[in-house]
Amino acid sequence: MKKQRKHYRPEAKVAKGAVTTRQRKVHTQLGRAAVRIFAANDRVNQILIEHLDPAAWRAKPPGKVRTIAAIFTHMHNVRSKWVRLTAPHLKVPRQLNRAHCTPQQARAGLAESAARCAEMLAEALGGRGGRVEKFRRDGWARPWPVGLEMLCYMLSHEAHHRGQICMLAHQLGFPLPDDVAYGIWNWEKLWKECGWPRGPGYDSNNEPLVEPPR
Repeated sequence: MKKQRKHYRPEAKVAKGAVTTRQRKVHTQLGRAAVRIFAANDRVNQILIEHLDPAAWRAKPPGKVRTIAAIFTHMHNVRSKWVRLTAPHLKVPRQLNRAHCTPQQARAGLAESAARCAEMLAEALGGRGGRVEKFRRDGWARPWPVGLEMLCYMLSHEAHHRGQICMLAHQLGFPLPDDVAYGIWNWEKLWKECGWPRGPGYDSNNEPLVEPPR
């Protein structure tokens, strides 16, 4: 009977402790990066509200479409739900009333919910034994083990609604200035405005957040 060949696995020669240490380090780097990415993401929201024509805030689109005010309050309220379901030990931000919320209240609420989401991401992806082990995006949805999927889902939700907002502003006759429409893609500037002068990929000591492969 022919013997089966054993396939060479290079990882088998690496000490178990070394692998564990490396995984923990990568997880910590991922946690720091996730916090910065979500902060930059919220900076885009703040810029849009700051430069949006005040008349566009409650302008009613044709058909059964939410106003820009309602979309921004929805984004904040969904964040609050994520925190309440996923990290109830954190201070859950109060929900905003879309019928009465002002641009100033929306900016303050979004800043608070962004901070709570950043704390949640730091615990989930920080690799330090945090209390966040599952991401619960909704009460009816099956929880996910924490990972990059959690961050990607959160960012996708926000980007989807930002696209709606930019489109509605244009359709309602209140297009965003060109420097704003193009400026939200200037990630280097966004990172600087959030307090990280080297831009994406670097920590506060100007060191890369993730070490290059050796």
